[in-house]
Amino acid sequence: MNKFSFLTLFIVFLLMGCGSRVRQDQAEYSEADQQLLAAAQRYFNQLPEPKDPNTPLALLGKKLYYEEALSANGQMSCNTCHPIANYGVDNLPTSPGHDGSLGSRNSPTTFNAYFHTTQFWDGRSPDLADQAKGPVLNPIEMGLQGPSDVENILKNSEEYVELFTQAFPEETEPISFDNFATAIAEFESTLATPSAFDAFLDGAINELTDPQKEGLSLFMETGCIACHIGPGLGGTMMQRFGLVHGPYWEYTGSELQDLGRKDITGNPTDEWVFKTPSLRNIEKTAPYFHDGSIESLDEAIRIMALTQLGRELDQQQIDKIAEFFKSLTGTIPEHAL
Repeated sequence: MNKFSFLTLFIVFLLMGCGSRVRQDQAEYSEADQQLLAAAQRYFNQLPEPKDPNTPLALLGKKLYYEEALSANGQMSCNTCHPIANYGVDNLPTSPGHDGSLGSRNSPTTFNAYFHTTQFWDGRSPDLADQAKGPVLNPIEMGLQGPSDVENILKNSEEYVELFTQAFPEETEPISFDNFATAIAEFESTLATPSAFDAFLDGAINELTDPQKEGLSLFMETGCIACHIGPGLGGTMMQRFGLVHGPYWEYTGSELQDLGRKDITGNPTDEWVFKTPSLRNIEKTAPYFHDGSIESLDEAIRIMALTQLGRELDQQQIDKIAEFFKSLTGTIPEHAL
């Protein structure tokens, strides 16, 4: 037998073996499990591929994310309110700024935000680069006066001059406010946290425990998929908080009667409209909602079902959905620490 014939037979043997293994694996799963997977694949996706964290642009963005010099008090950075080591949140209802004043909205996680269709709770930024320009110039947050402040701080650093030159080699003036924001966005686009749920969606059904499967089924049956869909189980639309029962603050007990997107557009139909948050790592990112008014995940689930769907869930149902949410908790990316 010549080498070609032997190689051909060997490949056929491997393919036959792989085919048998696939059929055997599929046979291990019950019909109910396979139907659950098929249903989940209609509404959800695995996380999109993140950016390479080792490029000059991403490495510059990482340094800028941790840079405290870009604040009025020299003590704040992106990582202050969005600490990487804590799933991108500070676990506070609202965050203190450079002078100790509190903001009016909860600081959402920076993890898995790279594929969201809009940024900020009111959706005023179309992408991460535009979003990155906001906090550094916000008078309550990092408190710099304007883009020139950012540029001057960076130009006075030999290290940053070199890093920007490496990241933007074709530009004669690489240090700019736009490039500052582009670099941070590039780093944030590396902050993916794939979890057991991604493996499940890829066909590894037993990556979810039986209680998590029950919770996933209930999550879909309850109607949560009206808003929480796609790879982030959220982050893809704007929605009224209090769609069925409102105003929302009567259910959350919030003292901040935030009008939401209406403050941006002036349109009465945008009253109480906020970005639907991603549910990735949700068990780690309390407190919940745009104002951080709810500390308990169980209570957040109950309020969402009632105000958005008109459904009153009992504790057993809430426990099942919360158990499913655990499958959405991923690993903090080591490169970002």
